Amino acid sequence: MPAEAIVLAGGKGTRLQSVISNIPKPMAPVANKPFLTYILEQICATEIVDVKLSVGYKYDVIRSYFGSRYKHLHLGYVVENEPLGTGGGIRLAAESCSSNTLLICNGDTFFGIDIERFINQHVSHNNGMTIALKHMEMVNRYGMVEIEDFRVLGFTEKSNDLKSGWINGGLYALDRNVFLNNTKPGQFSMELDFMEKMVGEIKIEGFKSEDYFIDIGIPEDYQKANEYFGK
Repeated sequence: MPAEAIVLAGGKGTRLQSVISNIPKPMAPVANKPFLTYILEQICATEIVDVKLSVGYKYDVIRSYFGSRYKHLHLGYVVENEPLGTGGGIRLAAESCSSNTLLICNGDTFFGIDIERFINQHVSHNNGMTIALKHMEMVNRYGMVEIEDFRVLGFTEKSNDLKSGWINGGLYALDRNVFLNNTKPGQFSMELDFMEKMVGEIKIEGFKSEDYFIDIGIPEDYQKANEYFGK
């Protein structure tokens, strides 16, 4: 069965209140389109047809705009009645998926990798999880992923002492069964409570890419996204 996608689209965008307000962060207008549009367009270029949107804050804004379809994609909405964190939101959505191969996208980041190659590496290497990695000269805002060849060895937390390295690009391929068998329902962080704890317990690999990456979480990068997608 082809992979399914989960998009974390429940963010409030607290740090963007100076430029957007009263809408979920993935709905922030970028070059006159909701930012979520660019994520869905990227998924459209793959064989994926089913997308679960993990939503919470003002999710009706997303549902009223996109409805149940985007081009050939079937859109389903998994609503968090209370904040579940990145891990809890993914798990709730994963429970309603039928494919064992899941593409996980953050609704406030865009990383222009070849998703088909990314998923193919994940499946052919029999990984529990694959993380898309972006090399940056300054990783202090993001933290750093420690990697040797393909294998992820660990994670270094955000620190002003960090310089160049590979960062987590906010795109994951996930073995659904491995994930569900090693987590419990409820609130938890994907990064801290699953990825960091499971390094060495399950097979986690990195997919290195120099493709375009943007995180719209702060006004400066939100403006950069407008400039890039407005070309």
